[in-house]
Amino acid sequence: MYGRDPWGGPLEINADSATDDERSRNLHELDRAALSRSLDETQQSWLLGPTEQKKKKYVDLGCIIVSRKVFKWTVGCIITAALLAAFITMIVKLVPRHHPHDPPPDNYTLALHKALMFFNAQRSGKLPKHNNVSWRGNSGLQDGKSDDATMFKDLVGGYYDAGDAIKFNFPQSFAMTMLSWSVIEYKAKYEATGELNHVKEIIKWGTDYLLKTFNSSADTIDRVVAQVGSGDTSGGSTTPNDHYCWMRPEDMDYPRPVTECHSCSDLAAEMAAALASASIVFRDNKAYSQKLVHGARTLFKFARDQRGRYSVGSEAATFYNSTGYWDEFIWGATWLYYATGNSSYLQLATTPGLAKHAGAFWGGKFYGVMSWDSKLAGAQVLLSRMRLFLSPGYPYEEILMTFHNQTSIVMCSYLPYFTSFNRTKGGLIQLNYGAPQPLQYVVNAAYLATLFADYLDAADTPGWYCGPNFYSIDVLRKFAATQIEYILGKNPKKMSYVVGFGNHYPKRVHHRGASIPKNKVKYNCKGGWKWRDSKKPNPNTLVGAMVAGPDLRDGFQDVRTNYNYTEPTLAGNAGLVAALVALSGAGGGGGRSVGIDKNTMFSAVPPMFPTPPPPPAPWKP
Repeated sequence: MYGRDPWGGPLEINADSATDDERSRNLHELDRAALSRSLDETQQSWLLGPTEQKKKKYVDLGCIIVSRKVFKWTVGCIITAALLAAFITMIVKLVPRHHPHDPPPDNYTLALHKALMFFNAQRSGKLPKHNNVSWRGNSGLQDGKSDDATMFKDLVGGYYDAGDAIKFNFPQSFAMTMLSWSVIEYKAKYEATGELNHVKEIIKWGTDYLLKTFNSSADTIDRVVAQVGSGDTSGGSTTPNDHYCWMRPEDMDYPRPVTECHSCSDLAAEMAAALASASIVFRDNKAYSQKLVHGARTLFKFARDQRGRYSVGSEAATFYNSTGYWDEFIWGATWLYYATGNSSYLQLATTPGLAKHAGAFWGGKFYGVMSWDSKLAGAQVLLSRMRLFLSPGYPYEEILMTFHNQTSIVMCSYLPYFTSFNRTKGGLIQLNYGAPQPLQYVVNAAYLATLFADYLDAADTPGWYCGPNFYSIDVLRKFAATQIEYILGKNPKKMSYVVGFGNHYPKRVHHRGASIPKNKVKYNCKGGWKWRDSKKPNPNTLVGAMVAGPDLRDGFQDVRTNYNYTEPTLAGNAGLVAALVALSGAGGGGGRSVGIDKNTMFSAVPPMFPTPPPPPAPWKP
């Protein structure tokens, strides 16, 4: 059958006789054939559409092209390191920190903190808010005004001497000199213990008061105040005063006379030493330092012009009798030379005649024992310092060498190898030959021994000679350490003689303020006697007070009424502070520690060029 093709050709229609199964089989065969033939990319694109593009093997970073694999590895490392750093930082922040602990302070440093507190408890006048002694208050605010016989109307301030309320200028000045000396030599140690500002404040409280006790603005004076208050109970006197009455200083209502002195070389020279030494301590405060220097000059001129012992015919002879003023001349002149650099003071201090009068060339019973009365040993150590570090030469060398040799002899006398001084069975040196109140002398000797050892050490000298025998400076330090450790508790009584240090110390200190409770009750002159005579411990702890000390058999009676055992003093505590700071930083055995400050003492001293000796006499045949 033919059909007609619309395009002009025949159209043949063939009948399909194949079955459905055959048609299906033919299609499968066609599929296999198509799949078996490979197709080019064009054909594949017809069948499958656009193909996936291949990933590039490199990354273009703009300035550099790197491998994609290297790029991924680098980024991964950076991310990992950042996560690790963040994790470590988080651990460091969250884990509690354990700082290495500073070594515990040695016993000397611990005792030093307490010993300085004693001076806070002894303050007279209007107290600063930070005085830190809760049971003390303002006192002595009428000192000077209450005595019509004196020209000095403002004598408020200063320090009470001991367990009473008398202000003795002689031992008070010595105490300030000792504190200043220790600051000049061991400033770094005070700074290390955090006590430098405190001790300077203590010194200034004393020097401010001393400046009130004479006309400090004048160049020439004719009097100084020697004492405020009275303690005379001779002949059974019942007149209310600082010894007859047992009252808190805050409650004093009895007259406090002022004792003036018109001929007192020892007192005035000691006051000059106090102001001159303090001027070196306060050299960073130029105006105040110059004020102290001017006052020291004025006092020393008065001391030389108005010769005499301050205690002659005075009540002070009973308590602080001066045996002479020649040692104060050497002492005061030496300090004035260090404070001013004026060679006239050095010439005076090294005058052989002065040294002879002071007993520098002969050994008496108390030779080498330094105290509020005798400063010769201290003056010789001070002048030995000059020879060791400045070597001034002619014309000073001969007398300075003598002082240096005498100092060496004094140091030998402290050693247990010699019999200059006895010792108790417990080891305490008896510098006052078994008399009561020995500790004030012991602490001064401990200070001088440690200081002289430090001088030799700073001068690269390993020791010194005692006759033919050579001794190491460590022997001196050991002597000082054993004496101070005895005071701090290594003694037969196992008692610390510094109140508040250790667990076992005197509880019944001979001290009015400490023995009467601060209970808003004012006890009159005799009303306080019940507290004086009580056997109970003091209601107030007099922290840092070094009591008078044990007897020559190491015995001690903790009895309030026995001042020979239980009364502390300004002068004694000043020596204690000096010895403690000198030994501090050396552990508990008196070993080597931070040394002295060589230069501050000489800050005002001009360069020294030895004067050539005079030519020899012409030769005569």
